Amino acid sequence: MDNIWPESGYSLLERRADGRLGVSDAFLRAYLQRPEIAPVEESCDSERTLHAALLDAPRRSVAAQRLRALADPDAVENYQVLLAFRDRLLAADSLEDAYLRLFLEPGGVAVPSLFIDQLAHVLLRHVLTGCADPLRWRAAELFFREQAVTINEGYVMAADARTVETYATSGGFGALGQLVSQAQTPLRTVDLDVLDDTNAALYWQRAEAYDTVLNLNFAGSGLDAFCRVLEAWVGHMLQLRISVQPVQKISDSRWVWHVGLDREASRLLDDLWNGDDVDEARLARLVSLFRLEFADPSVMPSQIAGRPVYLALMMDERKRLKLKPQNLLINLPLAERA
Repeated sequence: MDNIWPESGYSLLERRADGRLGVSDAFLRAYLQRPEIAPVEESCDSERTLHAALLDAPRRSVAAQRLRALADPDAVENYQVLLAFRDRLLAADSLEDAYLRLFLEPGGVAVPSLFIDQLAHVLLRHVLTGCADPLRWRAAELFFREQAVTINEGYVMAADARTVETYATSGGFGALGQLVSQAQTPLRTVDLDVLDDTNAALYWQRAEAYDTVLNLNFAGSGLDAFCRVLEAWVGHMLQLRISVQPVQKISDSRWVWHVGLDREASRLLDDLWNGDDVDEARLARLVSLFRLEFADPSVMPSQIAGRPVYLALMMDERKRLKLKPQNLLINLPLAERA
């Protein structure tokens, strides 16, 4: 457990006494080593010099004129994006604060989704520190990795979309598998293990492979694990105690608030709340509904204090599920805090 998700960069961050994460030089250097930034054979001297200078002092200010001196326009753009993101991290009080600020600024999010997913990844790594339940760790992958959802004979299964695509093109056998696939020769079927209470410990050895499947059936241990991660996510990021439980339908004549956990779910809940017609094919893409309640109802606006908040999880028409964990942080009905 101590070494889980090493690629998240968690070991490079400062764990502060207040429980928040501080940005370190080592964490910033990791971004400079990304393939979009690291110099290649064709890189000019100015690019190599800039890269070396930032590795030496990753908080160093970089003038626009110095960026314009780079010969490769793509390199200029990549540095502009990375430095703007770095400056956002450094301007925030903590990594948690930096993440929240991304979604609260006017004009929309100006950061690539790759960086947003990476922040969610490392934050979940921190949130789950000390958690001994492998199903919760697997459920947390939904927060930062797109899932391919399969519904078959009543079972709702979520597998890592990138892993599924790899097996679809190569059968899990790399370049050789791609050649065989292109030649239209049948490949040996590769089954991904579905985690449950009896085999969940498999996850510890395969966490970085993203090759296990989570069962999201109603009242199952996989969906329960997902609910517990939602609670931990809000608990850490907003310092609020909530309870989340799956429900099969919303039968509430006083339905006052909802939050979609992804884009499709947000649209569906809006339409249902407004009383718009929703066809069966669209409803069939609904993965799960949830009921969220605050331990302290006084954190809500007085006019709706104590009322539940309904959540939904939904795949798109491609049977892909792309969670937006920020939705649960910025769209909850919270009273103004003193």
